[in-house]
Amino acid sequence: MLSKIVKSTALLALTVCALNASDFTAQAEKDRIEAIKYFEAKFADPAKNKDKFFPYTTEAELENDYEKNLKHHDFNIGTYAYSKDAKSQYEAIKEMPPYEDAIDEGEALYTKKFANGNSLATCFPDPAVAGNYPFYDDKKKDVVSLTSAVNDCLRDNGEKEWNTKKGDMANFQAFLANSSKEAGKKFDIKIQNEAAQKAYENGKEFYYTQRGYLKMSCATCHVQGAGQRVRNEKLSTLTGQITQFPVFRLKWDDLGTLERRLSGCVVDQGQVAPKDESTQMKELIYFMAYMSNGMDIDGPDIRK
Repeated sequence: MLSKIVKSTALLALTVCALNASDFTAQAEKDRIEAIKYFEAKFADPAKNKDKFFPYTTEAELENDYEKNLKHHDFNIGTYAYSKDAKSQYEAIKEMPPYEDAIDEGEALYTKKFANGNSLATCFPDPAVAGNYPFYDDKKKDVVSLTSAVNDCLRDNGEKEWNTKKGDMANFQAFLANSSKEAGKKFDIKIQNEAAQKAYENGKEFYYTQRGYLKMSCATCHVQGAGQRVRNEKLSTLTGQITQFPVFRLKWDDLGTLERRLSGCVVDQGQVAPKDESTQMKELIYFMAYMSNGMDIDGPDIRK
């Protein structure tokens, strides 16, 4: 009888844990599904959706330069999913991508020994981990981004931390992203408890809050404005927005991290960007990464 009670109690505890985990993820999953539906509806037929979604775009442009009937995973390559002209240029550049040397340099950094004999491989024994970051660390009571994890590894081993926007950090992340892509990995972000849920909600609030002298938010451009043209460029969608990083941006003529791009966007909104390893930046990335859950790792990649 006692053994039956113990087994029943254990089963109940496991069931409660599973239900609780589901509860913590419920709102985030609802957000993600609604975003997928929104973008699929928006790009089902841009020309027909002009009045609803593209009021400032000409009918001729919508008819001639926009793809139709796009589905969730199509947005994995950003604006190239729906801009015919940009996609043809993108595919031409991908024939000989300018980031191949960066992947090799990142692999060399992976195995390079620290002064104490350890290496980045000690901290990242499996390099195909790009889709698991960021995550909420219960011990640190904070979100850990890929960038902060790399610098934590360096600091813990007595090494000097890296620039968070480019250089060795971008090259090493290119190696991790490429390893993840070759392994067929997808974004798999967890929200395991109340603290993680709060971090997700904080990131979501940042993404949707208007700020700066322009009174814009990230969502102004990448939800409501996704697919619309600003000067000569079309704006990317929230879903799939970060699956390609690090990216070689033609404007930079260099490889850069996600934090580098996000900081530039925030400055463009007319405000001061949060520090790259700050909780605010990491929570923003946590939200964005969850919104790309289930999508393929596509980095490193090219952007204008």
